[in-house]
Amino acid sequence: MISLVLGLGNIGRRYEKTRHNLGFRVLDLVCEKLEAHRKPAVSDYDWAEKTLNQRRIILARPKTYMNLSGLAARALLRLNHLEPEEMLVVVDDFNLPLGRLRFRPTGSDGGHNGLESIIGELQTENFPRLRLGIGPVTGNRDAVDFVLGKFTAEEADSVKKMIASAAEAVIFALHNRFEEAMSKYNNPALPL
Repeated sequence: MISLVLGLGNIGRRYEKTRHNLGFRVLDLVCEKLEAHRKPAVSDYDWAEKTLNQRRIILARPKTYMNLSGLAARALLRLNHLEPEEMLVVVDDFNLPLGRLRFRPTGSDGGHNGLESIIGELQTENFPRLRLGIGPVTGNRDAVDFVLGKFTAEEADSVKKMIASAAEAVIFALHNRFEEAMSKYNNPALPL
């Protein structure tokens, strides 16, 4: 069962509405919907907690830049005596079309610096993740410029719907088996 949700993003006002910060935005909505109790920030992460079905759930976001996300993941797992398999990472993915959600129980970093950092710090790829589609990278744009860019006005409605669906998916995964969450939310026929 998932006991820790880690939403990835970059710290600082400059990055707030960028494609790379979707993990933060989804985590904030999950905290709001669950009425999670915010806790004092520590050096590597901000966090909140909620008790669901007599289980303590930790909702956190790193206070580092994306490429150091693994520091928060490692600290949170160690301090809470959790295994990587109990942590769900919420992350943007430019390899998925805009609006698409995909749960995965394990896998490579897929070119994502935050996932690369977590895999490096934990020395394993065996942790679940919810990938949030922000792609495709358009034209000859550099992938870094793309993910650090803001969504267009035309994309705003799809992004809003995706954030709401992703928050719902995270909450579902906290209440159910991960395989059930995959079955319900990995359907490519779902509307964007």
